[in-house]
Amino acid sequence: MTRKGKLEEIFSRALYADDPSLYFVSYRDFDSIVEVPLQEFVSLSENFSVIPPSRIAKVRRGDETLYEKKSGL
Repeated sequence: MTRKGKLEEIFSRALYADDPSLYFVSYRDFDSIVEVPLQEFVSLSENFSVIPPSRIAKVRRGDETLYEKKSGL
């Protein structure tokens, strides 16, 4: 599964089949990693057009990491 496909699956499940407030997205912003709630990320990214999937470092639900970018990518 491609990165965007896996992320889209996680986002879709979070937004439509679960409580989105439980999810957090960490993304690369210049030289730092920023973590925001999923709903804020969806607004900021404008459906991945402003923040592409390649800048997403991690997605977690509570303490569980659902997606983490591998260092080699």
